[in-house]
Amino acid sequence: MATTASFTMIGVAGRRLRVGQWHVQPAPGAKAPAPRPLVILSGIGMNMEMLEPIARRLPDRRIISFDMPGIGQSPDPILPYTIPHMALTLAALLDRLRIDCVDLLGISWGGAVAQQFAFQHRARTGKLVLAATSAGGTMIPGNASMISQMLDPMEYSVEKTLRRNLAMFYNGGGADRVSLNAATAPSPLGWSCQLAAFAGWSSAAFLPLLGMPVMVMGDADDQLVPPANAHFLHNAIPGSKLEMTAGGGHLFMLAQPDAFIGKLTGFLDA
Repeated sequence: MATTASFTMIGVAGRRLRVGQWHVQPAPGAKAPAPRPLVILSGIGMNMEMLEPIARRLPDRRIISFDMPGIGQSPDPILPYTIPHMALTLAALLDRLRIDCVDLLGISWGGAVAQQFAFQHRARTGKLVLAATSAGGTMIPGNASMISQMLDPMEYSVEKTLRRNLAMFYNGGGADRVSLNAATAPSPLGWSCQLAAFAGWSSAAFLPLLGMPVMVMGDADDQLVPPANAHFLHNAIPGSKLEMTAGGGHLFMLAQPDAFIGKLTGFLDA
């Protein structure tokens, strides 16, 4: 599937990041005023092209994303980074784009940055959607063999083994398959920095302080982030909404995109 995004390299917070935007100009006949832009923060090792099935189904909404350092076409990080640092980087990027407030969709690893941004920058967060993610240090662990496989960055940065491992990692227990044609290999350093940033982070202490509308989404067949994590987030975030699916696996939003988009837009547009 060809991408419909426009990509640019932007220097922000001391880093060069590849930034992608979809539907910057309102679609013909789109409702007015335009809804808040949606920032999508994707999973570990996921380059932005893998978000195309989601972005294509949201033609009325400006969508923004970026490749994390060492992922996709963003250069490797010079120094390791933390989840709070990447939340600050997102805020600096929004400053560069002259955007005051956004809705957030955090997928898997990206859900950590989304939670942190929503806590650090509550005035800039409209609505928050957490999909297939967890609270970090308090996470209920998933399939042991999948997690152990993740710890070797060379397994994901070498083209020969990339797609075999992504099929196991991204499909994650689902009955519906996820297309991996758009996936590109992260660098060993990029993969390692993402793992290290998540390993030292937890949102458990500040989840009760999130006051914006939040929807937590999980899949009953997710082997990497078991559904108990979605229930934990839902119970910890006051007033949050819980949406559970089945058969989609870890990346249920890509395995079942139409059903996912229906729930996402229903929440964002409410």
